[in-house]
Amino acid sequence: MNDTVQEGERRAASPQSVTRVIRLLEVLCASSEPVSLADLSRRLATPKSSLAALLRGLADEGFVTGLDGAWRLGPGAFGLGSALTEARRRLQSSDLIRDGMRRLSRASGETVLLGVGEPQGDSMTYVDLVESSHVVRYLVSIGDRRPFYATAGGRALLATCSPEAVDSYLKRLVAQRLAPTTQVDRAALRAEIGIAREQGFAQTVDQAAEGVTGTAAVIRDAAGQVVGALVIAAPTARARDRLSELAQMVVAEAALISRSLGFR
Repeated sequence: MNDTVQEGERRAASPQSVTRVIRLLEVLCASSEPVSLADLSRRLATPKSSLAALLRGLADEGFVTGLDGAWRLGPGAFGLGSALTEARRRLQSSDLIRDGMRRLSRASGETVLLGVGEPQGDSMTYVDLVESSHVVRYLVSIGDRRPFYATAGGRALLATCSPEAVDSYLKRLVAQRLAPTTQVDRAALRAEIGIAREQGFAQTVDQAAEGVTGTAAVIRDAAGQVVGALVIAAPTARARDRLSELAQMVVAEAALISRSLGFR
């Protein structure tokens, strides 16, 4: 008895069964009307008994629904389809952003980062990076967090917020000097954020760390929502004489990536 059950489980999990499930769902997906078991058997060149077992399993999971001896897709299939569509959108967006980061790194010769703000916090987290080819370069790891006030990416993100949200952030801010020249004065920080809003980019020199210059602009999606901050991070010694050039580069690439994501 147990041997029989195990043999049945092996058949159900066989590569052939997986292929039949996929083809079965494809047939139902392509049909605007419910499809009978006999018609499914004919289209898939598969015995009705084999298909019936597969259909029962799919029905138990909500992927198909029986109706008067015929079958159609169930809510589980539509839920999976929506999830796959969303996953594809995220992957495509990630690829487009990554392509832009590579372009910007090649053009600038510097490390390029993607930073996102924490939903419930006052920090930015680096979620992707393309390292500079220079031996001397800014070193950071994916997952590293930096405070908004001391980073170009953080200030660029703050510049997209309402004045009320910025005021709320500055009121609760307990700023620390991360480098000798870190700006910790609230009024000065408010002014810097205002400048970033007007210019469309933020730039910091020796703020989060001594000897590091950051230049950032935000990326937006098709709905106009901020995806994150695109950041060029470079040693100050190399960036000092090209601050305007780096700003133009990051603004142009952030706009190009945003357009590729559907932002107009």
